[in-house]
Amino acid sequence: MRDNLSDDVGKLLLRLTLGILILLHGIAKITGGITPIEQMAEGAGLPGFVAYGTYLGEVLGPILLLIGWYARVGAGLIAVNMLFAFALAHRHELLDMTDVGGWALELQGMFLFTALALVLTGPGRLSVNQR
Repeated sequence: MRDNLSDDVGKLLLRLTLGILILLHGIAKITGGITPIEQMAEGAGLPGFVAYGTYLGEVLGPILLLIGWYARVGAGLIAVNMLFAFALAHRHELLDMTDVGGWALELQGMFLFTALALVLTGPGRLSVNQR
């Protein structure tokens, strides 16, 4: 029983951390707009409206994670959002290292792989619908 509780608390911690950190980016997009993302999308040959998907990955996804309601879907939205971020904003940094030996995209990578882990593991019992 104790291990199950530990797993559930660990999943809750992952959900809350990822949800809060990504939602802060979403709030910045709500208050500051997504024009730069529209421009990046258009520069990559995509229609500008693709940028509105940012709101799914940086607002809706984190909210689903935070409340634990269809958290796998929320984590999936974040993962897709991060793939777009890698492709549109960070592709030139994919193989770059920092001056101290870390990957230049370690934060973005942590967001992506934490989201994927939550897609695979689910939100745990400390969630609204445990899905």
